[in-house]
Amino acid sequence: MSEEPESLPPPLPRGVLLDGLLLRGDPETRRQFLKKVAGTGVAVTLGPHLIALASTPTADGATPHGATKMVDVQLKINGRDYRLRLDPRTSLLDLLREHLQLTGSKKGCDHGQCGACTVLLNGRRVNSCLTLAVMHDGEEITTIEGLAQGDQLHPMQAAFIEHDGFQCGYCTPGQICSAVACLQEGHAKDDAQIREWMSGNLCRCGAYPNIVDAIKQARDKMGGTA
Repeated sequence: MSEEPESLPPPLPRGVLLDGLLLRGDPETRRQFLKKVAGTGVAVTLGPHLIALASTPTADGATPHGATKMVDVQLKINGRDYRLRLDPRTSLLDLLREHLQLTGSKKGCDHGQCGACTVLLNGRRVNSCLTLAVMHDGEEITTIEGLAQGDQLHPMQAAFIEHDGFQCGYCTPGQICSAVACLQEGHAKDDAQIREWMSGNLCRCGAYPNIVDAIKQARDKMGGTA
């Protein structure tokens, strides 16, 4: 004759289980448990207050805990005046692409190593990913969008098309802006000089011979200057 199974005892109340864990459990387990309880309690108690504090502006318009005050900047971009309020940490490249939708300048490496973001700053070529927009208050910037005159391409743009100076096209805006400055600087006397002064603009497709030919054609048509 089989014995009837013993009935299980009723579950203990939560408080009893917690007391048992704290009083009789493994010391490491108790320590971990207390840390979790303490951390959770602090987060639940202080979380809403910290969120409210972080979102509260100060008297000067900035927010506490390292938040940055916006800065007013005036720039002339492709012949048009812009008055902007920016986070002072905004790069010139991000201003062009994200704020003004001038997406011709490309973000390649974002470290100033590939040249895809090259623009003309007061006629001088710069890597727009490496400079802050607020540093150029009142200055004039030309991007690839500002080289053509309406439907008439800039001679350098036309030469790149004629000599197939691009393949995927990603580096092309920076290449063309840099090539325009290369002519303005007088650094396009021969192939070697062109290659040297264009070496900051990388082409992963390897269209360098065509780029050199395009620059020479533009140089000859424009009398050595852009």
